[in-house]
Amino acid sequence: MVDDIRAAGNGEHWTQFTEAWTALMSYRYLGKLTPVLDAGVDIETMPLRHDMRNATGGIMAAPLCIAAPEPYWLDTECIPAPVVMSYEILDAAHGVNQVVVHREVIHLGRTMGFSRSRVVDADDPSRLIAVSTGTGVSLGAAPDGYVEVDNPPIEVVDHPDMPTLAQAFGVTRTSPGVWHLPEIRPELASPHAALHLGPINVALEASVMDEVCAAAGTDALQMESWTVMMVRPGVAGPFRATATVVDPRADRIAVEATLCDEGRQDRVIATVNAVLRRVSG
Repeated sequence: MVDDIRAAGNGEHWTQFTEAWTALMSYRYLGKLTPVLDAGVDIETMPLRHDMRNATGGIMAAPLCIAAPEPYWLDTECIPAPVVMSYEILDAAHGVNQVVVHREVIHLGRTMGFSRSRVVDADDPSRLIAVSTGTGVSLGAAPDGYVEVDNPPIEVVDHPDMPTLAQAFGVTRTSPGVWHLPEIRPELASPHAALHLGPINVALEASVMDEVCAAAGTDALQMESWTVMMVRPGVAGPFRATATVVDPRADRIAVEATLCDEGRQDRVIATVNAVLRRVSG
């Protein structure tokens, strides 16, 4: 069972948030540091490891979604939930060891939030890796009294034989182009007890890459564009990700993917439109 923070009273809200935040693996496993929420953190940053790269060494989409989740609406302000997350990858980030996220909050209203970000090389801030933008909703107000959480990253040794992100998140290939996440559990859940954006994007990208590599006849592909729509909360599971390649013959290949909650009458919880380019040489 995963507890929904919306059911907690004001007196228990931040205790329950701390438990959910430290149980969630998305940020801790990838080494993402979040100012305001994490104790002692001033810069929003994340390392780039071997498991965050594709077959050509270029950056994957899911790590960018975790590095720069949209919209930038912190849990200290409300109980946030993303609706649309969109990323344009301008640099495959070869040789980049760490990224920094620069935020711009466009507008935070009573129920809707809008933001955009720039993701840059930590060692060369002039090197732009990606831009992102997104919208989200507030599921309710957050009480006063937040205290930053001691939430250090999980110690992960970067090496060529490390598990893929899909393996680390428990995403398994059940048939060609079809990938499954297990039932909802604390390490995969947001504080409001729905499947977190981290495993959502990891599962969708696993399905996309599986399908597009088979259709294109190569794994020498680099993600250029990644837009996710969060349709409904995933609250049960298991969750099934499937993908369809629009035209594998083009130099830039479009893919559509869908994530469904099999434990809730197979309802759609998220979709993605992705565009990849062939990598030559």
